[in-house]
Amino acid sequence: MPNEQWVTVGGHKLKLTNLDKVMYPATGTTKGDVIDYYARVAEVLLPFGRGRPVTRKRWVHGVGTATQPGEMFFQKNLDDSTPDWVTRGTIRHKDHDNDYPLLNNQATLAWLAQIAALELHVPQWKFGRDGKPKNPDRLVIDLDPGPGVDLQQVAHVARLAKAILDDMGLDSLPVTSGSKGIHLYARLDGKQSSENVSAVARELARALEADHPDLIVSDMKKSLRDGKVLVDWSQNSANKTTIVPYSLRGRVHPTVAAPRTWRELASKNLKQLDYTEVLARVAKGKTPGLGDEGAVEEDRLTTYRSMRDSSKTPEPVPSTIGAGHGNSFVIQEHHASRLHWDFRLEHDGVLVSWALPKGVPTETGKNHLAVQTEDHPIEYGGFAGDIPKGEYGAGHVEIWDSGTFELEKWRDGKEVIATLHGEKQGTHKYALIHTRENQWLIHLMKDQPTDAAAAPAPERAPSTRTLPAPMLATLGSETSIDPDERWAFEMKWDGIRAIVEVAGGVVRIVSRNGIDQTARYPELSDLLRSVSVDVILDGEIVALNASGRPDFGRLQARMKLTRPAEIEKARGTTPVHLMLFDIIERDGVDLSSRSYDERREILLDTARSTGAVQVPPAFEGDLDDAVSSSQELGLEGVMAKRRDSTYRHGRSSDWVKLKHHRTQEVVVIGWRAGAGRRANRVGSLLLGVPDGTTMNYVGRVGTGFRERDLDEMLDRFSSMERPTAPVTGVPAVDARNVHWVRPDLVGEVEFAEWTRSGRLRQPRWRGWRHDKAVSDLRIEI
Repeated sequence: MPNEQWVTVGGHKLKLTNLDKVMYPATGTTKGDVIDYYARVAEVLLPFGRGRPVTRKRWVHGVGTATQPGEMFFQKNLDDSTPDWVTRGTIRHKDHDNDYPLLNNQATLAWLAQIAALELHVPQWKFGRDGKPKNPDRLVIDLDPGPGVDLQQVAHVARLAKAILDDMGLDSLPVTSGSKGIHLYARLDGKQSSENVSAVARELARALEADHPDLIVSDMKKSLRDGKVLVDWSQNSANKTTIVPYSLRGRVHPTVAAPRTWRELASKNLKQLDYTEVLARVAKGKTPGLGDEGAVEEDRLTTYRSMRDSSKTPEPVPSTIGAGHGNSFVIQEHHASRLHWDFRLEHDGVLVSWALPKGVPTETGKNHLAVQTEDHPIEYGGFAGDIPKGEYGAGHVEIWDSGTFELEKWRDGKEVIATLHGEKQGTHKYALIHTRENQWLIHLMKDQPTDAAAAPAPERAPSTRTLPAPMLATLGSETSIDPDERWAFEMKWDGIRAIVEVAGGVVRIVSRNGIDQTARYPELSDLLRSVSVDVILDGEIVALNASGRPDFGRLQARMKLTRPAEIEKARGTTPVHLMLFDIIERDGVDLSSRSYDERREILLDTARSTGAVQVPPAFEGDLDDAVSSSQELGLEGVMAKRRDSTYRHGRSSDWVKLKHHRTQEVVVIGWRAGAGRRANRVGSLLLGVPDGTTMNYVGRVGTGFRERDLDEMLDRFSSMERPTAPVTGVPAVDARNVHWVRPDLVGEVEFAEWTRSGRLRQPRWRGWRHDKAVSDLRIEI
């Protein structure tokens, strides 16, 4: 690694210096290692710090040794060398104001590491949109061991405190502090003041002391702490800060304030973790947390959601904001009551938006008005279509230009300077300057970029090589997973399988039965931002519902589309995501012979979550936690994978799917008309499942259909009719008045159980499986 370099992080340019300076002499850990650590844990650290002012503990010349400690100093206020793009918050005192950086994005985290801010401390409250401190959204208890107390005793006190928090209805997260003790975090609804939360924490500490006077003390006096654990409740004061989870410690060894599981706290081998151990945990997806930190409060899309009804408008209305690492832009031509252009830049997980009545300026000497509007979701960058009459912003929307931008300056509420690389309009540099209230001016800069390399690269034809078939799992149960064997656990995503290739800057997506799906899902071109090398990856395409959970029914609306105009419109109404979980090839090197653990490490090093592309975490060796998390998240189930297994194409017992609900892929062999309002329409479908060269009849399904499904089925079946049944053994009661069809179409049902006669009990239609061939099917017992 060079000792000095310029990097771009989340669209922000940053100069890194003295990368080989040793910050931890005992381990030889350098400043470059520190910067790399914070970059790799940013995704799990930022949710604990976002929106909070950061007090820094800096060791500019390193932490020193046990006998000669390095010089440390606290820093609260920002100095003049702070980059303009660092988001700030102001804390007002009687005689002065302090400006703090807000721990909002990876670029700010990298800058803090660059200035040797090894320890990052934040309060339990965040700044609101008005720039004022809000009520705390979490409670923190600091369990600090006195002389003669080991970490196992502290963990025992943590479990005692957990029992009280449980009784209060508060889920808690233990964090080994990286120093001596343990911090306990519990999420709050933000309705109580810091004074009220402190009072509750104080009473909790006193209750613990009253019940266990020989083990616990709640008084700060050092003379009372020998052989006891101090339950420090004072961290909840509005003026106090606590080290943020995943922050390094400025100790002789580079330990970390590390979130842990309650099962880990019961271990006799519990210890503080150093940064290399934490990096290994993060790489394996072992990142316990408080759920979606901050989800109980209003986020930057609250105003946007309040102005739109997802049942009435095709605009995307996601339940959460993005991760905040992208640098996309879009300019949309909006034919509303008055024609205008919407100018949107991705920043901190949202599209910060301005309405331009006259569009972007085309002359450097002529500025245009820009009116700042509510923040929009990242997904809005792909929206084009018609907003219905009577809804906010009613009218036709089309994409005028889109692409990426390089950020030169971002001063919230004051000034933004960015160079846009558009797919249609080319490269231009603009400045947005705030004038008053929500009004800005947009200015075309005089010093326009001249580097031809910045222009979009010409399109290349996708490769025509045959992509490998995916590795398939067998159906199992929790009892089939031997706890003495080494397993990794992932969430099971309710979507369609995809093998994806990125080669020469071109993305190709192929279904498990070898059909090219690239044109159906144009938003998955985000792979070009997710990876920077040629790869072949394995994943699942999903469509999310309003709660952010995969919804196979919503995905059905995308699977059947083929016309470009329909697909483009559906990007706004039903966007898809790609969940990546394996890597098969990188830079031409076949990785299928590598173990699961090796491939997982390479995947995490190769791909990052960006826009429509996600790399979900995996669980390490704990089936109970994985199943519980899957159920809490409302997912389909869990995938168990042997950690030493290679990637073998076809079905393998090394991958086992554990479903919460039973499903079966089926072949439609006929249909019967319904009664009442379903007269002359499909009332039920007759189903079969192949077994070798024969087809077995497995029953009828008559529920779960959507109205548009019924109409489409009749159109489809009209050209597939045949005079006789394609299977034998259909009971006469089921065969009455049946319209038989060729056994070519694959669907999926959910059901309660198999009967002794081999029939589906209580089946419910889930949808078509256009990604499956009849030959792929088998009975899943």
